[in-house]
Amino acid sequence: MNRVVVRSTGCFVPNNEISNAVLRERFRATAPEFVDKQEAASGIRTRWAAPEGWATSDLCVPAAKQALERAGVSVDELDLIVVGTDSPDYITPSTSVVVQEKLGAKRAGTFDVGCACASFPTAVATAAGLMSTQPHLKKVLVLGAYMMRKLSDPTDTMSFFYGDGAGAALLEPSDGSDPHGGVLTASFLADGSFSKAWGIYAGGTAEPASEEAIRAGRTHVRLVGKYPPEVNENGWPTIARRLCEQGGFSLGDVDLWIFTQVRRRTIEKVMAGLELPIERAHMIMDKWGYTGSACIPMALHDAIEAGRVRAGSLVAMVGSGVGYNQAGVAVRFTDRLVTGG
Repeated sequence: MNRVVVRSTGCFVPNNEISNAVLRERFRATAPEFVDKQEAASGIRTRWAAPEGWATSDLCVPAAKQALERAGVSVDELDLIVVGTDSPDYITPSTSVVVQEKLGAKRAGTFDVGCACASFPTAVATAAGLMSTQPHLKKVLVLGAYMMRKLSDPTDTMSFFYGDGAGAALLEPSDGSDPHGGVLTASFLADGSFSKAWGIYAGGTAEPASEEAIRAGRTHVRLVGKYPPEVNENGWPTIARRLCEQGGFSLGDVDLWIFTQVRRRTIEKVMAGLELPIERAHMIMDKWGYTGSACIPMALHDAIEAGRVRAGSLVAMVGSGVGYNQAGVAVRFTDRLVTGG
């Protein structure tokens, strides 16, 4: 099968900052110590919000344009657009088809991947698998986007985490110059017993939206059940080791690890358990907050910008989302990666 490489990346962060100082004031009367405790554990110091009239698709467009411009690819050349998000514009139609219209990418087919914060590695693995067996797919744009802030209750302390943002990666078939590069392998975990623990539980077919549901707050995202830290502390190392076994490399061979950017202490604990230096984990939550479905592509783009990813770099991306879904993908970058600009 043909290998698939990452040609370029893009990222978009809106410009309306909501700092921890703002949230300390918001929760001063109801939860005076919450922000300080979460800042220490998560590493989140601020987050950014899009204009009120924007939807998730509006975050996707500038990230997509940056990835395309870097690679010198026009929207007319796109064969497929894949959007990973759990904060879609609508229940239906898909957000990806809205992005296609806003980009003007009339040739491209589209679909959404909706497994929360595991969506981007899942989408990359899915797109690469399609491209490896469908040679007519030459240029595929994969996006991760997040606007859960708009689906949360601002009086709920969990709104501490939610920042808006989007990241993009343009995938192309390998030209054969680096037979060891490209998307190498992927791994997946899930446990549906947690499906009632954290989510938006009204507005779908299980409970259609109603006046009573709105009044009760069930159309907002809520943490309503126990979601133990062991889910990530055990799940991420499991996926990491599977990627190594399947890909034929060791943990130490991985140049950079990118995990879901929700809690710095969890990343530190996982890296210590894997006996890897924390310096090999790239983190962005301190400056952009928790951007959910978007955090992994945003962190990847940031690492490329910082010079931490270049031709030959082996990067493992491991995402974890409510449900729960977990997914990982390993990519060795080649000299076809376009940076800067």
